[in-house]
This record gives sequence, structure tokens and C-alpha cells, in this order.
Amino acid sequence: MLAGPVQVAYAVADVDAAAQHWAAQGIGPFFVIDHIQVRNVRVRGQSSTFDHSSAYAQWGSVMVELICQHDGGEDPVVATTGVHHMAHFVNSFTAASAELTHRDIPEVLYAETAAGMSFAFHDARPMFGHFIEIYERTDRLARFYNMVGDASINWNGADPIRRM
Repeated sequence: MLAGPVQVAYAVADVDAAAQHWAAQGIGPFFVIDHIQVRNVRVRGQSSTFDHSSAYAQWGSVMVELICQHDGGEDPVVATTGVHHMAHFVNSFTAASAELTHRDIPEVLYAETAAGMSFAFHDARPMFGHFIEIYERTDRLARFYNMVGDASINWNGADPIRRM
């Protein structure tokens, strides 16, 4: 159903502190986006918001994301620390989302980036212990993945946190 993950994401309380810790282990550099702009957000089927920041780096063959949610009230999507989700490229967002839901892996969050790309978290915690994130591979997204990956090649530890 899904190809292998292209990203593993960890929920953290502070993306800068977490990125500094990871960078000290030789993983980086991290590209940080504060308060990522999203629109048309649904959380558990209800109109909502999703104010979050993320830091991205390459870890071997997979991207790592450190994610922190700033809002969420009593029912946040990013509630604990540790592995939060594995992200997968899909050929059809609509078909993949329907297939996951059909397999009892319900949508928890749906949103669109400022550029209009749809993404969703589906709740695979009973099965895998984490959410599954899905999105279609676009040229813009591929350029971002390539930029993060290229920056990690021969990275010498300098400038470990880079704001976008």
C-alpha cells in the first residue's frame, strides 16, 4: 500500500534545543521553519488550527523532522515526545487517504501548506506506535528534500541550525 518512509519525525518540546542535541551527535545541519503556515486544517474531522514549528535534517537515507506543536488545547496532535510519524510519498493523496481510512487507520489531521500541498496524519499508533503522514511528491517538495540531503553531505558541524 505505502512505499517505504521518506521521513521519520520526532515530537519535541523545543525544536532548537532538540536540533542542537541531534547536531551534537553529528546529524545535521537542521533547517528550521517556525510557525509553519498551513490552511484548511481539520483535526479529527473538525475545522481547527495547527500551529507548529519543525526542524529538518538528513539522517543517512531518510529525512528526520523534529516537530513541536504550539497550539492544540486539550487534544493536541503532537502531544508527547518520541517518534511521532513516518512520512510517505504517495501517488494519489485522495486514494492513499481513503485506503488508510478503509484499513482502520483514520485521518487525525488534514491541512494544506501555503503552496497548496495537501498532507495528512493518519493514526497508526495501535499498529505501529506512531502516526503515518502522507503527501504527494511535487517538484517543490523534491527540491526541499534534495536541499536538506545535499547539505548533510560532508557537513562539518558548522552552522547546525539554519532558519528558513
